[in-house]
Amino acid sequence: MSRLNPRTLKGFNDFLPATMLPKQGMLDRVARVFESFGFGPLQTPALEYEELLTGKYGEEGNKLLYRFEDNGGRRVALRYDLTVPLARVMGMNKALPKPFKRYQIAPVWRAENPGRGRFREFLQCDVDIIGAADLMADAECMAVGAAVLRALGVERFEIRFNNRKLLTALMQMIDVADGEPTFAVLRAVDKLPKIGEAKVRTLLVDECQLSAGAIDQIFAFLALDPATVAEFFAGNAIGEAGAQELAELIELCAEQGLSDNVRVDLSIARGLDYYTGTIYETFLLDLEGIGSVMSGGRYDGLLETFGAADPAVGISLGVDRLFAALVELKLVAETPSPTRALVVLFDAEGRKAAYEVGALLRAAGVNAEVFLSDAKMKKQFRYADQRGIPYVVIAGPDERAAGVVTVKTLATGDQQTVALADLAATLQG
Repeated sequence: MSRLNPRTLKGFNDFLPATMLPKQGMLDRVARVFESFGFGPLQTPALEYEELLTGKYGEEGNKLLYRFEDNGGRRVALRYDLTVPLARVMGMNKALPKPFKRYQIAPVWRAENPGRGRFREFLQCDVDIIGAADLMADAECMAVGAAVLRALGVERFEIRFNNRKLLTALMQMIDVADGEPTFAVLRAVDKLPKIGEAKVRTLLVDECQLSAGAIDQIFAFLALDPATVAEFFAGNAIGEAGAQELAELIELCAEQGLSDNVRVDLSIARGLDYYTGTIYETFLLDLEGIGSVMSGGRYDGLLETFGAADPAVGISLGVDRLFAALVELKLVAETPSPTRALVVLFDAEGRKAAYEVGALLRAAGVNAEVFLSDAKMKKQFRYADQRGIPYVVIAGPDERAAGVVTVKTLATGDQQTVALADLAATLQG
Protein backbone atom coordinates (compact mmCIF):
# COMPACT_ATOMS: atom_id res chain seq x y z
CA MET A 1 0.00 0.00 0.00
CA SER A 2 1.39 3.43 -0.97
CA ARG A 3 2.05 5.91 1.81
CA LEU A 4 -0.13 9.04 1.82
CA ASN A 5 1.01 12.56 2.59
CA PRO A 6 -1.20 13.67 5.52
CA ARG A 7 -2.42 17.25 4.92
CA THR A 8 -5.50 19.45 5.10
CA LEU A 9 -7.06 21.57 2.39
CA LYS A 10 -6.18 25.26 2.46
CA GLY A 11 -8.61 27.12 4.69
CA PHE A 12 -9.58 23.96 6.60
CA ASN A 13 -8.16 23.07 10.00
CA ASP A 14 -7.86 20.30 12.55
CA PHE A 15 -8.50 21.40 16.11
CA LEU A 16 -6.88 19.19 18.75
CA PRO A 17 -8.27 18.71 22.28
CA ALA A 18 -6.08 21.48 23.72
CA THR A 19 -7.97 23.92 21.49
CA MET A 20 -11.35 22.21 21.38
CA LEU A 21 -11.77 22.01 25.15
CA PRO A 22 -11.69 25.79 25.73
CA LYS A 23 -13.61 26.37 22.49
CA GLN A 24 -16.33 23.98 23.61
CA GLY A 25 -16.38 25.74 26.96
CA MET A 26 -16.86 29.03 25.11
CA LEU A 27 -19.73 27.57 23.08
CA ASP A 28 -21.38 26.23 26.23
CA ARG A 29 -21.35 29.73 27.72
CA VAL A 30 -22.71 31.19 24.47
CA ALA A 31 -25.56 28.64 24.38
CA ARG A 32 -26.44 29.41 28.01
CA VAL A 33 -26.72 33.11 27.16
CA PHE A 34 -28.91 32.36 24.14
CA GLU A 35 -31.21 30.17 26.20
CA SER A 36 -31.35 32.74 29.01
CA PHE A 37 -33.09 35.06 26.50
CA GLY A 38 -35.55 32.33 25.49
CA PHE A 39 -33.93 31.06 22.28
CA GLY A 40 -34.19 27.32 21.56
CA PRO A 41 -31.72 25.19 19.56
CA LEU A 42 -32.29 24.24 15.91
CA GLN A 43 -30.35 21.86 13.67
CA THR A 44 -30.41 21.94 9.86
CA PRO A 45 -28.58 19.84 7.22
CA ALA A 46 -25.13 20.79 5.94
CA LEU A 47 -26.31 20.20 2.36
CA GLU A 48 -29.18 22.06 0.72
CA TYR A 49 -30.54 22.02 -2.83
CA GLU A 50 -28.38 24.44 -4.80
CA GLU A 51 -31.39 26.42 -6.04
CA LEU A 52 -32.39 27.25 -2.46
CA LEU A 53 -29.05 28.97 -1.76
CA THR A 54 -28.11 30.64 -5.05
CA GLY A 55 -29.29 34.20 -5.49
CA LYS A 56 -29.63 34.86 -1.75
CA TYR A 57 -26.13 36.24 -1.10
CA GLY A 58 -25.50 38.37 -4.19
CA GLU A 59 -23.08 37.81 -7.03
CA GLU A 60 -20.04 37.68 -4.75
CA GLY A 61 -21.69 35.20 -2.37
CA ASN A 62 -22.73 32.93 -5.24
CA LYS A 63 -19.08 32.63 -6.25
CA LEU A 64 -18.17 31.42 -2.75
CA LEU A 65 -20.70 28.58 -2.58
CA TYR A 66 -19.34 25.04 -2.55
CA ARG A 67 -21.71 23.33 -4.99
CA PHE A 68 -21.68 20.07 -6.91
CA GLU A 69 -23.78 17.22 -8.28
CA ASP A 70 -24.33 14.38 -5.82
CA ASN A 71 -24.54 10.67 -6.62
CA GLY A 72 -28.25 10.98 -7.29
CA GLY A 73 -27.72 13.62 -9.96
CA ARG A 74 -29.05 16.42 -7.75
CA ARG A 75 -27.46 19.87 -7.73
CA VAL A 76 -26.57 20.55 -4.09
CA ALA A 77 -24.50 23.06 -2.11
CA LEU A 78 -22.92 23.28 1.31
CA ARG A 79 -24.65 25.91 3.41
CA TYR A 80 -23.03 29.36 3.18
CA ASP A 81 -24.67 30.60 6.38
CA LEU A 82 -27.38 29.56 8.84
CA THR A 83 -29.92 32.22 7.86
CA VAL A 84 -31.12 30.95 4.49
CA PRO A 85 -31.59 27.39 5.86
CA LEU A 86 -33.65 28.95 8.67
CA ALA A 87 -35.80 30.71 6.08
CA ARG A 88 -36.35 27.34 4.36
CA VAL A 89 -37.32 25.77 7.71
CA MET A 90 -39.90 28.52 8.29
CA GLY A 91 -41.33 27.97 4.82
CA MET A 92 -41.81 24.29 5.68
CA ASN A 93 -43.22 24.94 9.18
CA LYS A 94 -45.61 27.87 8.82
CA ALA A 95 -47.67 26.84 11.86
CA LEU A 96 -44.84 27.44 14.35
CA PRO A 97 -45.94 29.95 17.05
CA LYS A 98 -44.57 33.47 16.54
CA PRO A 99 -42.33 35.07 17.43
CA PHE A 100 -40.13 32.04 16.84
CA LYS A 101 -36.77 32.42 18.60
CA ARG A 102 -34.04 29.98 17.67
CA TYR A 103 -30.30 29.60 17.92
CA GLN A 104 -27.98 27.36 15.95
CA ILE A 105 -24.30 26.55 16.35
CA ALA A 106 -22.98 24.75 13.28
CA PRO A 107 -20.28 24.83 10.57
CA VAL A 108 -20.69 26.74 7.31
CA TRP A 109 -18.52 26.74 4.18
CA ARG A 110 -17.28 29.54 1.92
CA ALA A 111 -14.71 29.16 -0.87
CA GLU A 112 -12.94 32.43 -0.09
CA ASN A 113 -9.30 33.36 0.35
CA PRO A 114 -8.19 32.35 3.87
CA GLY A 115 -6.68 35.03 6.08
CA ARG A 116 -6.27 36.10 9.68
CA GLY A 117 -9.33 34.78 11.49
CA ARG A 118 -10.91 33.80 8.14
CA PHE A 119 -11.34 30.16 7.11
CA ARG A 120 -13.21 28.21 4.43
CA GLU A 121 -14.92 26.01 6.99
CA PHE A 122 -15.94 27.73 10.20
CA LEU A 123 -18.55 27.67 12.93
CA GLN A 124 -21.32 30.19 13.20
CA CYS A 125 -23.54 30.92 16.19
CA ASP A 126 -26.82 32.52 15.19
CA VAL A 127 -29.82 33.79 17.10
CA ASP A 128 -32.86 34.88 15.10
CA ILE A 129 -36.34 36.15 15.86
CA ILE A 130 -38.99 35.32 13.28
CA GLY A 131 -42.36 37.02 13.25
CA ALA A 132 -41.57 40.22 15.20
CA ALA A 133 -41.73 43.42 13.17
CA ASP A 134 -41.14 45.74 16.13
CA LEU A 135 -37.63 47.16 16.54
CA MET A 136 -37.63 45.72 20.05
CA ALA A 137 -36.55 42.49 18.33
CA ASP A 138 -33.59 44.26 16.68
CA ALA A 139 -32.53 45.71 20.02
CA GLU A 140 -32.90 42.31 21.72
CA CYS A 141 -30.53 40.70 19.20
CA MET A 142 -27.99 43.42 19.98
CA ALA A 143 -28.52 42.88 23.72
CA VAL A 144 -27.94 39.13 23.26
CA GLY A 145 -24.71 39.84 21.38
CA ALA A 146 -23.50 42.16 24.12
CA ALA A 147 -24.39 39.59 26.80
CA VAL A 148 -22.43 36.91 24.94
CA LEU A 149 -19.27 39.02 24.83
CA ARG A 150 -19.55 39.94 28.50
CA ALA A 151 -20.06 36.28 29.42
CA LEU A 152 -16.79 35.54 27.60
CA GLY A 153 -14.92 38.20 29.58
CA VAL A 154 -14.89 40.89 26.88
CA GLU A 155 -15.79 44.34 28.18
CA ARG A 156 -14.32 46.63 25.53
CA PHE A 157 -16.42 46.11 22.42
CA GLU A 158 -18.64 48.15 20.16
CA ILE A 159 -21.71 47.17 18.14
CA ARG A 160 -21.81 49.56 15.18
CA PHE A 161 -25.16 49.78 13.44
CA ASN A 162 -26.85 51.35 10.46
CA ASN A 163 -30.09 50.92 8.51
CA ARG A 164 -30.26 49.47 5.00
CA LYS A 165 -33.21 51.77 4.16
CA LEU A 166 -30.83 54.74 4.39
CA LEU A 167 -28.47 53.13 1.92
CA THR A 168 -31.35 52.25 -0.41
CA ALA A 169 -32.52 55.86 -0.32
CA LEU A 170 -28.98 57.05 -0.96
CA MET A 171 -28.81 54.86 -4.08
CA GLN A 172 -32.03 56.47 -5.30
CA MET A 173 -30.58 59.92 -4.77
CA ILE A 174 -27.52 59.16 -6.91
CA ASP A 175 -29.56 57.26 -9.54
CA VAL A 176 -28.09 53.81 -8.99
CA ALA A 177 -30.45 51.13 -10.30
CA ASP A 178 -32.04 48.55 -8.02
CA GLY A 179 -30.64 45.03 -7.87
CA GLU A 180 -27.04 44.16 -8.64
CA PRO A 181 -25.86 47.77 -9.35
CA THR A 182 -27.03 48.80 -5.85
CA PHE A 183 -25.57 45.70 -4.21
CA ALA A 184 -22.22 46.27 -5.95
CA VAL A 185 -22.03 49.80 -4.51
CA LEU A 186 -22.98 48.57 -1.02
CA ARG A 187 -20.35 45.83 -1.13
CA ALA A 188 -17.74 48.44 -2.05
CA VAL A 189 -18.84 50.74 0.80
CA ASP A 190 -18.80 47.78 3.21
CA LYS A 191 -15.07 47.42 2.56
CA LEU A 192 -14.34 50.95 3.87
CA PRO A 193 -13.02 49.88 7.33
CA LYS A 194 -10.70 47.32 5.71
CA ILE A 195 -9.26 49.19 2.71
CA GLY A 196 -9.84 52.90 3.41
CA GLU A 197 -11.54 55.75 1.55
CA ALA A 198 -9.11 56.05 -1.36
CA LYS A 199 -9.45 52.41 -2.41
CA VAL A 200 -13.23 52.45 -1.97
CA ARG A 201 -13.43 55.50 -4.24
CA THR A 202 -11.38 53.60 -6.82
CA LEU A 203 -13.74 50.60 -6.58
CA LEU A 204 -16.77 52.85 -7.01
CA VAL A 205 -15.26 54.27 -10.21
CA ASP A 206 -13.76 51.10 -11.70
CA GLU A 207 -16.34 48.49 -10.71
CA CYS A 208 -19.52 50.55 -10.22
CA GLN A 209 -18.93 53.24 -12.87
CA LEU A 210 -20.10 56.02 -10.54
CA SER A 211 -19.46 59.66 -11.29
CA ALA A 212 -17.27 61.81 -9.09
CA GLY A 213 -20.37 63.72 -7.93
CA ALA A 214 -22.18 60.54 -6.92
CA ILE A 215 -19.13 59.31 -5.01
CA ASP A 216 -18.82 62.65 -3.21
CA GLN A 217 -22.49 62.39 -2.21
CA ILE A 218 -21.88 58.90 -0.77
CA PHE A 219 -19.04 60.17 1.37
CA ALA A 220 -21.07 63.23 2.40
CA PHE A 221 -23.68 60.78 3.72
CA LEU A 222 -21.02 58.72 5.50
CA ALA A 223 -19.76 61.85 7.28
CA LEU A 224 -23.19 62.80 8.66
CA ASP A 225 -23.86 63.24 12.34
CA PRO A 226 -26.60 60.71 13.23
CA ALA A 227 -28.77 63.58 14.46
CA THR A 228 -28.85 65.10 10.95
CA VAL A 229 -29.72 61.94 9.00
CA ALA A 230 -33.45 62.71 8.88
CA GLU A 231 -32.70 66.17 7.49
CA PHE A 232 -30.41 64.69 4.81
CA PHE A 233 -33.24 62.46 3.55
CA ALA A 234 -36.11 64.96 3.89
CA GLY A 235 -38.65 64.25 1.16
CA ASN A 236 -37.42 60.69 0.50
CA ALA A 237 -39.94 58.27 2.03
CA ILE A 238 -37.53 55.33 2.34
CA GLY A 239 -34.79 57.53 3.79
CA GLU A 240 -37.16 59.12 6.28
CA ALA A 241 -38.34 55.67 7.40
CA GLY A 242 -34.74 54.54 7.85
CA ALA A 243 -33.87 57.65 9.84
CA GLN A 244 -36.87 57.12 12.12
CA GLU A 245 -35.90 53.47 12.71
CA LEU A 246 -32.32 54.50 13.45
CA ALA A 247 -33.47 57.02 16.06
CA GLU A 248 -35.85 54.52 17.64
CA LEU A 249 -33.15 51.85 17.86
CA ILE A 250 -30.82 54.32 19.59
CA GLU A 251 -33.53 54.86 22.22
CA LEU A 252 -34.19 51.12 22.61
CA CYS A 253 -30.47 50.44 23.11
CA ALA A 254 -30.36 53.11 25.79
CA GLU A 255 -33.33 51.49 27.56
CA GLN A 256 -31.43 48.18 27.55
CA GLY A 257 -28.32 49.79 29.05
CA LEU A 258 -26.29 49.35 25.86
CA SER A 259 -25.40 52.98 25.15
CA ASP A 260 -21.74 52.56 26.11
CA ASN A 261 -21.32 49.63 23.73
CA VAL A 262 -23.19 50.75 20.62
CA ARG A 263 -22.88 53.59 18.11
CA VAL A 264 -24.25 54.54 14.72
CA ASP A 265 -21.81 53.91 11.86
CA LEU A 266 -23.24 54.90 8.49
CA SER A 267 -20.48 53.02 6.66
CA ILE A 268 -21.85 49.66 7.84
CA ALA A 269 -23.46 48.20 4.70
CA ARG A 270 -23.28 44.38 5.08
CA GLY A 271 -22.35 42.62 1.85
CA LEU A 272 -25.31 40.20 1.79
CA ASP A 273 -28.23 41.21 -0.40
CA TYR A 274 -31.11 40.07 1.82
CA TYR A 275 -30.88 42.77 4.52
CA THR A 276 -33.76 45.27 4.58
CA GLY A 277 -33.45 47.36 7.76
CA THR A 278 -31.16 47.37 10.81
CA ILE A 279 -27.63 46.08 10.12
CA TYR A 280 -24.73 45.78 12.55
CA GLU A 281 -21.10 44.72 12.96
CA THR A 282 -19.28 44.14 16.26
CA PHE A 283 -15.64 44.99 16.96
CA LEU A 284 -13.34 44.25 19.89
CA LEU A 285 -11.76 47.58 20.76
CA ASP A 286 -8.52 45.97 21.93
CA LEU A 287 -8.18 43.94 18.72
CA GLU A 288 -9.98 45.74 15.89
CA GLY A 289 -7.57 44.37 13.30
CA ILE A 290 -9.17 40.94 13.49
CA GLY A 291 -12.36 42.37 12.00
CA SER A 292 -15.99 42.03 12.97
CA VAL A 293 -16.67 39.10 15.32
CA MET A 294 -20.47 39.37 15.30
CA SER A 295 -22.84 40.78 12.72
CA GLY A 296 -26.37 40.62 11.39
CA GLY A 297 -29.51 42.59 10.84
CA ARG A 298 -33.12 42.60 9.66
CA TYR A 299 -34.09 40.60 6.57
CA ASP A 300 -37.85 40.94 6.26
CA GLY A 301 -38.11 39.90 2.61
CA LEU A 302 -36.04 36.71 2.65
CA LEU A 303 -38.70 34.40 4.03
CA GLU A 304 -41.13 35.38 1.26
CA THR A 305 -38.87 33.48 -1.12
CA PHE A 306 -39.81 30.32 0.76
CA GLY A 307 -43.52 31.07 1.04
CA ALA A 308 -43.46 32.65 4.51
CA ALA A 309 -44.28 36.33 4.93
CA ASP A 310 -42.78 36.74 8.40
CA PRO A 311 -40.45 39.60 9.37
CA ALA A 312 -37.08 38.43 10.66
CA VAL A 313 -33.98 39.72 12.42
CA GLY A 314 -30.87 38.03 13.78
CA ILE A 315 -27.24 38.23 14.79
CA SER A 316 -24.42 35.83 13.92
CA LEU A 317 -21.23 35.22 15.87
CA GLY A 318 -18.13 34.05 13.98
CA VAL A 319 -16.89 31.42 16.43
CA ASP A 320 -13.43 30.74 15.07
CA ARG A 321 -12.58 34.39 14.60
CA LEU A 322 -13.86 35.27 18.06
CA PHE A 323 -12.04 32.32 19.64
CA ALA A 324 -8.80 33.39 17.94
CA ALA A 325 -9.34 36.86 19.38
CA LEU A 326 -10.01 35.52 22.88
CA VAL A 327 -6.78 33.53 22.72
CA GLU A 328 -4.85 36.61 21.60
CA LEU A 329 -6.44 38.66 24.39
CA LYS A 330 -5.53 35.88 26.87
CA LEU A 331 -9.17 35.40 27.86
CA VAL A 332 -8.95 31.66 27.17
CA ALA A 333 -6.05 29.26 27.49
CA GLU A 334 -5.24 25.87 26.05
CA THR A 335 -6.53 22.94 28.10
CA PRO A 336 -4.78 19.71 27.09
CA SER A 337 -7.12 17.37 28.95
CA PRO A 338 -10.55 17.37 30.58
CA THR A 339 -9.24 14.94 33.21
CA ARG A 340 -8.87 16.23 36.77
CA ALA A 341 -7.44 13.06 38.29
CA LEU A 342 -5.45 10.13 36.92
CA VAL A 343 -5.88 6.94 38.91
CA VAL A 344 -2.56 5.13 38.46
CA LEU A 345 -2.43 1.37 38.28
CA PHE A 346 -0.03 0.29 41.01
CA ASP A 347 -0.11 -3.38 40.05
CA ALA A 348 -2.35 -5.87 38.21
CA GLU A 349 -3.94 -6.95 41.50
CA GLY A 350 -5.08 -3.39 42.08
CA ARG A 351 -6.94 -3.02 38.79
CA LYS A 352 -10.42 -3.61 40.26
CA ALA A 353 -9.74 -1.11 43.05
CA ALA A 354 -8.51 1.45 40.51
CA TYR A 355 -11.68 1.03 38.46
CA GLU A 356 -13.77 1.52 41.59
CA VAL A 357 -11.91 4.74 42.49
CA GLY A 358 -12.39 6.08 38.97
CA ALA A 359 -16.10 5.23 39.03
CA LEU A 360 -16.51 6.82 42.46
CA LEU A 361 -14.97 10.08 41.22
CA ARG A 362 -17.00 10.22 38.02
CA ALA A 363 -20.23 9.55 39.95
CA ALA A 364 -19.37 12.62 42.07
CA GLY A 365 -18.80 14.78 38.96
CA VAL A 366 -15.00 14.63 38.94
CA ASN A 367 -13.46 13.78 35.54
CA ALA A 368 -11.17 10.81 36.15
CA GLU A 369 -9.38 8.23 34.08
CA VAL A 370 -7.56 5.02 34.98
CA PHE A 371 -4.16 4.44 33.36
CA LEU A 372 -4.46 1.64 30.82
CA SER A 373 -1.59 -0.59 31.95
CA ASP A 374 0.46 -1.33 35.06
CA ALA A 375 3.48 0.44 33.57
CA LYS A 376 6.17 1.87 35.81
CA MET A 377 4.99 4.69 38.06
CA LYS A 378 7.41 7.09 36.35
CA LYS A 379 5.70 6.54 32.99
CA GLN A 380 2.22 6.98 34.47
CA PHE A 381 3.22 10.20 36.24
CA ARG A 382 4.84 11.51 33.06
CA TYR A 383 1.59 10.84 31.15
CA ALA A 384 -0.36 12.89 33.71
CA ASP A 385 2.17 15.71 33.55
CA GLN A 386 2.20 15.83 29.72
CA ARG A 387 -1.59 16.01 29.57
CA GLY A 388 -1.86 18.69 32.23
CA ILE A 389 -3.78 16.49 34.68
CA PRO A 390 -3.53 18.22 38.08
CA TYR A 391 -3.89 15.21 40.40
CA VAL A 392 -2.65 11.64 40.56
CA VAL A 393 -4.49 9.15 42.78
CA ILE A 394 -2.60 6.07 44.04
CA ALA A 395 -4.33 3.00 45.44
CA GLY A 396 -1.42 0.67 46.27
CA PRO A 397 -1.57 -2.43 48.50
CA ASP A 398 -1.14 -0.44 51.73
CA GLU A 399 -3.79 2.10 50.73
CA ARG A 400 -6.24 -0.62 49.72
CA ALA A 401 -5.79 -2.39 53.04
CA ALA A 402 -6.48 0.83 54.94
CA GLY A 403 -9.40 1.99 52.74
CA VAL A 404 -7.57 5.19 51.70
CA VAL A 405 -5.74 6.58 48.71
CA THR A 406 -2.71 8.83 48.25
CA VAL A 407 -3.34 12.04 46.29
CA LYS A 408 -0.41 13.84 44.68
CA THR A 409 -0.69 17.40 43.37
CA LEU A 410 1.61 17.50 40.36
CA ALA A 411 2.10 21.27 40.32
CA THR A 412 3.60 21.30 43.82
CA GLY A 413 4.62 17.70 44.45
CA ASP A 414 2.58 17.68 47.69
CA GLN A 415 1.06 14.36 48.79
CA GLN A 416 -1.74 13.57 51.23
CA THR A 417 -3.59 10.50 52.42
CA VAL A 418 -7.33 10.76 51.91
CA ALA A 419 -10.20 8.48 52.90
CA LEU A 420 -12.21 7.23 49.95
CA ALA A 421 -15.33 8.94 51.30
CA ASP A 422 -13.52 12.31 51.21
CA LEU A 423 -11.71 11.89 47.88
CA ALA A 424 -14.17 13.63 45.56
CA ALA A 425 -14.51 16.63 47.87
CA THR A 426 -10.72 16.90 48.13
CA LEU A 427 -10.27 16.98 44.35
CA GLN A 428 -13.19 19.33 43.77
CA GLY A 429 -11.70 21.81 46.20
